[in-house]
Amino acid sequence: MKANARDIRLALERPSPDIRLYLLHGPDGSATAELAGVLAKAMGTDSERVDIDGASLRSDPARLSDEAASMSLFGSARHIRVSPAGEECLEAFTTLLNADHAGNPVVALAPSVKSTAKIVKLAIESRQAMAFAAYEPSAADLERLATAMARDHGLRPNGGTAARLATSCGGDRAVLAREIEKLALFLDAAPDRPHDLDDAALDAIGADLGEAEMTQVVDAVITGHTAILGAELSRLNDAGTSPIPWLRLLARKLMTLADMKADIEAGASQDSVFKRHRIFFREEAATAQALRRWNPLMLSAALSRVRHAERAVMSSSNAGSVLAEHALMELTRGVQKRG
Repeated sequence: MKANARDIRLALERPSPDIRLYLLHGPDGSATAELAGVLAKAMGTDSERVDIDGASLRSDPARLSDEAASMSLFGSARHIRVSPAGEECLEAFTTLLNADHAGNPVVALAPSVKSTAKIVKLAIESRQAMAFAAYEPSAADLERLATAMARDHGLRPNGGTAARLATSCGGDRAVLAREIEKLALFLDAAPDRPHDLDDAALDAIGADLGEAEMTQVVDAVITGHTAILGAELSRLNDAGTSPIPWLRLLARKLMTLADMKADIEAGASQDSVFKRHRIFFREEAATAQALRRWNPLMLSAALSRVRHAERAVMSSSNAGSVLAEHALMELTRGVQKRG
C-alpha cells in the first residue's frame, strides 16, 4: 500500500500484525530515520531490534523472513530494521511477504531508492506492506517546522531566528530537534516558562557556519585524499569550528551525487544531468570523476554514516569532533582504496 505522511506515522505508532514491511524511501533520510524511531518506540523500551544491511540480504535473502518469524531470546517484542535498503533486497522482501508466518515487523530505510524502484512497486502492490516516500522539505516548510518545534520547547523565535535554524539543520529534522533542545536548555525555556529566542542565543551555541571554509573537507572525502583531509581537519580544529557544518555539507553533496548517478543510470546524458543540477563548468571534470568513483551502494552507505555521525555529535555526553573526524577519515580511506 502507498501511504501518506499521516497514514505511515499512525501505522508505525500502532503496528498491526497485518503489516509485515514498512518501506521508507526517498531523499529525506532524516525523516525516514525519525519514522523508524517511531516504530522502535511503539515496540517498547524492552523490545529487541535486529539490524540488517541490504547488502547482506543479497547473498542470503531468506534471512529476513527467518528473522521476522523468530521469537526474541528473552520473550520481548522484536522488530527488524534494514538499512540501507536497495534493489538488492527485492528477493528478501518478496520472500517475507509470501512467507506463511512473520510475527515481527520489518522497517526498511531506502534513502537512495526512487518511487520507480522494484521494491517500492512490490510494497505498494502488497496488502502486507506500506511504502512511504519522504522528500526534502522546502525552506518554507522547514521554517514552519522550526517555529512549531521551538514553541513546543517554550521558545519564541524572534526576527529571522526560525529561518536561521531551518538553514543550519541542513534539512535534517533530527538535527533541528537537537539544536532546539540545546537552545531551550541554554535559555532555561520550557512550555510553562517560555523565553524569547534571538540571534544572540544562536550565535552563542549554534552550529551555523559558512560553506566556503568547509568545501576543502568535503572535496577531500569525495576524492579520497586522506592527507588533504587530515590537514583540513587540523586547520578547522585550530579554528575551533563545530563538526556539524562539515557533515551537513557532505550529506548534501552525497545526495546530489546519488541523484545524478540515478539519472545517468536511467539513461540521461551526463551533460543534461550537469545542466539540471547547475554544475559550474569548472567543477564538471571533478564531478564526472566522482560519479565514476562512487556507486549507488557506496553513496547510500556513506550518507547513512554521515547522518549517524552528525546525530551522535549532537547527542549529549558525546566525544565531540572525534566522532565526525573518524567517520570522515574512514570514508576517505575507502574511496582512496578504490583508486
